[in-house]
Amino acid sequence: MDDTVLSGLAKIESDLIMDDKMNGKIENLVSVKDITKTFGPVIAVDGLSFEVKKGEIFGLLGPNGAGKTTTIKLILGLLEPDKGDISVFDLHPGKDEIKVKERIGYVSEEPLIFKSMSPKQLFNFIASIRNLKEEETLEKLQYYLESLEAEEYYEKLIATLSRGTKQKIQVIASLLHEPDLLILDEPLTGLDAKSSKVVKEIIELHTERGGSVIFSTHILEIAEEICDRICIIDHGKSIAMGTVEELSKMADKAGANLEDIFLKLTHEDESVNRIISNLRKMKRNNHSGASK
Repeated sequence: MDDTVLSGLAKIESDLIMDDKMNGKIENLVSVKDITKTFGPVIAVDGLSFEVKKGEIFGLLGPNGAGKTTTIKLILGLLEPDKGDISVFDLHPGKDEIKVKERIGYVSEEPLIFKSMSPKQLFNFIASIRNLKEEETLEKLQYYLESLEAEEYYEKLIATLSRGTKQKIQVIASLLHEPDLLILDEPLTGLDAKSSKVVKEIIELHTERGGSVIFSTHILEIAEEICDRICIIDHGKSIAMGTVEELSKMADKAGANLEDIFLKLTHEDESVNRIISNLRKMKRNNHSGASK
């Protein structure tokens, strides 16, 4: 990555920790205690508990439908849990909605941005409602747009942009106010390899300055590469939580990669081995039949 881009990204993260609570007084920025959320007969989140520490990247890992996005919406105050408690910056995300959202940057799985606007209009709107200084905001935009190679789309209608470009715009929008906590729900979806690398660098710079990240993904390799700690979720429940090394020990597979650990802890390893065995058997039979 270009040194100018890296120095620029570092510069715009330099004032991240502004609140006294972020100067060592709060160790856990997010606390989730035994939360449950149902939608009719469906239990989306089932007695889930975890904490997100200052300066860490905390991964929510699980298959599609595991309850990751519902958990994120509960943390954001977009949903209320049926049971349990959630604290963000020692605040209640539902009752203290404005104070919490002032300090959070959110990237949704599907780009939740005004498609009738251009990125320029969107960023101006965000700067206005967040009372951001124009000169500083323009400087940040310059670095982010250049870093993600999105300058040419600055004045184009968002509705006309590709899925990946919309994701870039959403990532930039989440960063403009220098949030203390980034909540990222599958943020690399649609991005090319270069842009994914830049976003990972932005995340790393964010935590180096003391910020925290909740990173939700179903992609094992990304979780293993990015996250300091991981909570494996399946059917709304926490199956296991810890560093990759700690999860490896839980799965009795010292040195195994996260894919093997995940399959072991979710009791899917035997099923996968059986499927692979059947596929190989079918392949051999087909090959044998074709040779006759």
